[in-house]
Amino acid sequence: MIQRIERDNARFREIVRGKIRQNLRKYLTREELIGRHGRHVVTIPVPQIDIPHFRHGNRGNGGVGQGDGDVGDPIGTAPGDGGSGEAGQEPGKHVLEVEIELEELAQMLGEELELPRIEPKGKKNIVEQSPRYTSIRQTGPESLRHMKRTLKQALRRTIASGEYDPQRPKIVPFPEDKRYRARKWIQQPEANAVIIYMMDVSGSMTDDQKEIVRITAFWIDTWLRAHYKGVEVRYIVHDAEAAEVDRETFYHIRESGGTKISSAYRLCAQLIRQNFPPEEWNIYAFHFSDGDNWGEDNNDAIRIVKEDLLPACNLFCYGQVESPYGSGLFLHYLEEAVGEAENVALAEIRDRENIYDALKVFLGKGR
Repeated sequence: MIQRIERDNARFREIVRGKIRQNLRKYLTREELIGRHGRHVVTIPVPQIDIPHFRHGNRGNGGVGQGDGDVGDPIGTAPGDGGSGEAGQEPGKHVLEVEIELEELAQMLGEELELPRIEPKGKKNIVEQSPRYTSIRQTGPESLRHMKRTLKQALRRTIASGEYDPQRPKIVPFPEDKRYRARKWIQQPEANAVIIYMMDVSGSMTDDQKEIVRITAFWIDTWLRAHYKGVEVRYIVHDAEAAEVDRETFYHIRESGGTKISSAYRLCAQLIRQNFPPEEWNIYAFHFSDGDNWGEDNNDAIRIVKEDLLPACNLFCYGQVESPYGSGLFLHYLEEAVGEAENVALAEIRDRENIYDALKVFLGKGR
């Protein structure tokens, strides 16, 4: 009975996951999803799922629950308990909130966007030991007993001793028949990654643009964390000057004034030199702006990208979010200067619907 329940539960969860895969493109653009995630799992509301439930009949009126009653009184709902007003005729929509691990969500993201696996660089010579239960031994705690192997061994002994009766099969494991799962240590290369987010917070960047950045960054984090054991995230904001901030400040800061993109790139390069040697770290730099940069700063910004960021980064990505106040020219300057480089990805994000295409551009190189 337990195995049947587990089998039915697994089948139901597979139906739920199928619904998530089917609507993943819609979830990619929903900001509410980000507020529903914990350290390892995310809660997703999945509509239009038929949830099994008990339905009570309405035979008879009145009834007895707990309390006084006479013999023969019917059990049911009392008259007038059904509420007031006319009955509706439209079926209700059921929404089921399901928890799904971020690792599985990343797998769905990769399948949906047809993303290649990332091949990490760095720390190839440093190994860590990872435990895997891949072998069997004759001693161990009862919590690790391998029931199938134990019964097989007991069956072999019973047959070999001539005690096995096919008409009345009976297998009783002896202590020497017991088999236990054993842990084996596997050495794996250690790979670390750092994600450096940079965002323009000048007066031309609105809250809508920042929300697009936040959603995009969530999916970037989800994908990269599925490929690296250790991931650090740093945040840089800039207008005419740049500063390193925490995550909360990054998404909610309100600024005004002019824009010097080179200030963010210069701080990013400094951060890499001081904390993340490229030979030991996989470095991912993502910059989001509306492309409205001070004209005399464009050459300086592109020079820093060429000389400092591209040689150090696995991937340098620039996402240009459309703003009613920005000129949007910086994307074209980058395309002309470094657009052909293998570790450069440039995308224009006009609105939420373009997040899907931007993620494919950013993560599609498998670097």
